[in-house]
Amino acid sequence: MDLANYVPSAFTSLLKNATELITFAYDVPFARAVVFGVHIGGHLFVEGLLLVVIIFLLSQKSYKPPKRPLTKKEIDELCDEWVPESLIPPVTEEMKREVPVLLSAAGPHTIINGKKVVNFASANYLGLMGYEKLLDSCTSSLEKYGVGSCGPRQFYGTIDVHLDCETRIAEFLGTPDSILYSYGLSTMFSAIPAFCKKGDLIVVDEGVHWGIQNGLYLSRSTIVYFKHNDMQSLQSTLEKVTQDNKRAKKLRRYIVVEAVYQNSGQIAPLDEIIQLKEKYKFRVLLDESNSFGVLGKSGRGLTEHFHVPVDKIDIITAAMGHALASEGGFCTGSHRVVDHQRLSSSGYVFSASLPPYLASAAIAAIDVIEENPQLITKLRDNSQILSTGLLGIQGLELASDIMSPLVFLRLKTSTGSLKRDLQLLEDLADRVLKEHSVFVTTSKRSIVDKCNLPVGIRIYVSAAHTESDLQKACESLKTVAASLFTD
Repeated sequence: MDLANYVPSAFTSLLKNATELITFAYDVPFARAVVFGVHIGGHLFVEGLLLVVIIFLLSQKSYKPPKRPLTKKEIDELCDEWVPESLIPPVTEEMKREVPVLLSAAGPHTIINGKKVVNFASANYLGLMGYEKLLDSCTSSLEKYGVGSCGPRQFYGTIDVHLDCETRIAEFLGTPDSILYSYGLSTMFSAIPAFCKKGDLIVVDEGVHWGIQNGLYLSRSTIVYFKHNDMQSLQSTLEKVTQDNKRAKKLRRYIVVEAVYQNSGQIAPLDEIIQLKEKYKFRVLLDESNSFGVLGKSGRGLTEHFHVPVDKIDIITAAMGHALASEGGFCTGSHRVVDHQRLSSSGYVFSASLPPYLASAAIAAIDVIEENPQLITKLRDNSQILSTGLLGIQGLELASDIMSPLVFLRLKTSTGSLKRDLQLLEDLADRVLKEHSVFVTTSKRSIVDKCNLPVGIRIYVSAAHTESDLQKACESLKTVAASLFTD
C-alpha cells in the first residue's frame, strides 16, 4: 500500500467518523427534549458531555512514578556533575587594575609609590586635612571617649559630643535641628526611604550620584528623571506628572538634586528650582556634600550662594568627608524632619554611631570655617584659576561651572563606547601621574551605578593648593592631552 495515499484517506475517514458522531448527538431523541421549559439542543448535550469528561479527568490523581531512593553511586555522580552558579560576575581585566596607594596624609601633596605628587584626587576642599586645631580636637576626644562608640544611637551609642555636633551644624546653617550619620553615603540612602514610600512621586536629576540612586531604589517610589541640570526639562516633567496623574495632588511629591553634581561638577540653579517647587507644590531634597563649607560667602552652601532662605529647602543632606575633613554625614531641617529619622531611618537606627573623635573634628572644622573666611575666598580663586587655565585643552572640554571646586573634564568627542572612553581617560590620568607627578582621578563608576552622563576626569581643588600647583596641573594635563589625542 502506498503510504502517501493512505495518510490522506485515513485522515478523511477519521474526520467523517467524528462528523457522524456529532450528527448523531444532535439527532438523538433526547437531544431535542424539553426540561423545565428549556429546549435542550444537540449542542447543549455535547457541551454537557464534555463538561462531565473534564470533571472526571480533573478528579483523577496524576500519575507519579514510584519513589526509589538514589544509590550512593548515583548521588556521587550527580555531585560530580553539579557546577555551582558563580556568586560574582566574571572578573575582567579592568577590574584587576591596581589603584595608586597613598603613603601619607591626603593633603595637597602626598606620597605615592615613594614619589611626592601634587594631589588633586582628594576632596580636601578647605585644606583642613592635618589642620592643627582638628588634630588637637581628635586627640582630646580619643583620650576622653576612646575610638568607637560600640552601639547605635538609639541603643546606648549616643555620646554628648554627637549632640554637640548636631547642634553646631544646625546653628551654622540656621536650621532648627540636625541628625548625624556614621557614614556619608548612608545619609542619602537612609534619609530618602525614610520619607519617600511606595506610591510617592520623586522627580530627580539624571546625573545624581550612586548614594542618591540607591536611596531612590530603596524607597520603592515612582521615579521620574529630568535632563541633567536642565530647568526647562524639570518644568516640563513637573507639568506632565501633575497633569497626567489625577492622584498627584494626593501623593507626597519630591524634587531631588545635588548642589554641586559629583558626576559633572555643575552647580544646580537653586533659585529656579525653588520657583518650580512652589508653583507645582513639591518638596525639595538637596544634597550639599560638595557645596557645604564651599559655596556662599561664609561657606553655608547653595542656599547662601543663591541667597535663598534655608527654610525653603525641606531636607538638606551632606557628607562630612569633604570640606570638614572628617567622616560621616548629616541631615538638617525642621524638628519634625529630624525626629522622624530618629525613629525610621535605617542608617541611624541600626548602624553604630559616628566615632566621637570624628564628631569633635567636625565641630572644630566648622569653628575654623567661621574664624577663617579667607579659606573660602582662596578656594574660590583657585577654582577659577584652574578652570580658566584648562580652557582650550586638546580633546577635552570643561563640563563644570567655573565656581565649582570640583573641576570636571570630559571628552569633546566620545569614541562611542563608555568602556573605551574610560580607558582613554585612565591612560591620560596614569601618564599625568607617572610623567608629571600630578594625581587626578577618573569618574569611574561601579556596575550598580546607573548614571548615564559622560565619564570624565575629576579634579578636586583645595584652598591649600598653591598657584604653582595649579599651574603645574594645567600644564601637565594640556601636555599629555596634546600627546594623547594626536597619536
